[in-house]
Amino acid sequence: MADIKRIGVITSGGDAGGLNAVIKGVAREAYAFGIESVVIPNGYAGLYNLVDMENVVVLNAERVSRIEASLAGSEAGHSRVKISKIADPNTYDRIKQGLKKFGIDALIISGGDDTGSVVVDLASQGIPCVHAPKTMDLDLQPYSVGGDSAINRIAVMTRDLKTTGLSHNRIMVVEVFGRYVGHTALRGGIGAEADCILIPEIPVDFDVVYEHIKATYFGRIERSDVKAGTYVIVVAEGIKTANGEMLYDESAGMDAFGHKKLAGAGKYVRQQIEKRLKADPEVKEFMKRVGMFAPGVYEIPEVREIMPSHLVRSGNTSAYDVNFGYRAGAAAVLLLLEGKTGNTVVNVDGNKLCYIPTSEAIKRKEVDINEIALFESLGTCFGRKPQKFEYNLIEVHVPVERHL
Repeated sequence: MADIKRIGVITSGGDAGGLNAVIKGVAREAYAFGIESVVIPNGYAGLYNLVDMENVVVLNAERVSRIEASLAGSEAGHSRVKISKIADPNTYDRIKQGLKKFGIDALIISGGDDTGSVVVDLASQGIPCVHAPKTMDLDLQPYSVGGDSAINRIAVMTRDLKTTGLSHNRIMVVEVFGRYVGHTALRGGIGAEADCILIPEIPVDFDVVYEHIKATYFGRIERSDVKAGTYVIVVAEGIKTANGEMLYDESAGMDAFGHKKLAGAGKYVRQQIEKRLKADPEVKEFMKRVGMFAPGVYEIPEVREIMPSHLVRSGNTSAYDVNFGYRAGAAAVLLLLEGKTGNTVVNVDGNKLCYIPTSEAIKRKEVDINEIALFESLGTCFGRKPQKFEYNLIEVHVPVERHL
């Protein structure tokens, strides 16, 4: 086993559910081996500035007991900093001096693809580190802590919005995080029984969306004895239009890792729906039939866009993410002790500790659109003409890989 006496814990990138469980998993597993663990605060910015700090927080039993695994966010703090972009030619020497100053032998770093790319970078510079996967976007190859918490938050908030939508007969457009993939929009939307889910993996045909609205929403209100109904769309921030273009906020520039900032998907969807409602002569007749029409005041159904924004990644951590966070943190310690640096924890399955190289773990995983047709057969719209679900029968034999 590697001779490690002190481990530094870093959380980086966006906050998410389960990170405090990762920190506690690291601290308690390290303690079981007589190893001390410390917090390096503020992500990679803190790592760069470590050499100038007066002290670091030791994760002893008393300090760890004050961390709530069931709360989202991170006791260690975050920053969006790419080490290789710091304008200092002595960056890596400075980091090594900071680690030496506090006797830190290795790092456990929890974050997503951008964070993982820095793990690869640091490992190539001779700094021992292991990656615990974290991203609410679920765009890494393995499961990542934070994903289940975000999905549950999206599902609950979207379901709750139906009461407002139903009270006002509104079409509700809920824009959620997810970067360039649609995992959280898909799973959260299904969990909320959304009528329409728009994801980056499927370019949106708004004529198809509009026809689904007319068939579903109009019919829902006309069948109601009190002429009430709502229609809910969950849209991922990184959706593409029918010509394959993504919606960027050009005025916002780029983040620290060179990504253009996404913005405006919900607004764009609302505008596309409103445009079609205004141009459709059947809408006026519908509004009259259900007693909603008021000339010059209320001539088309109301369409509202809502952005839960950072509420999706805040608040409480799901039980699943607490479980996975503990496992990921503890497994990361064991990987360090086995000398498996530059790797990402995948899972602990029974007594099997699964891992892959971080360079492989951070390759983007998109939604498998082969599954989408199944939900289309159940009535959900995905912004395309519904397709037949093509499937293969596969008999599996126990034991199968466990998720929990």
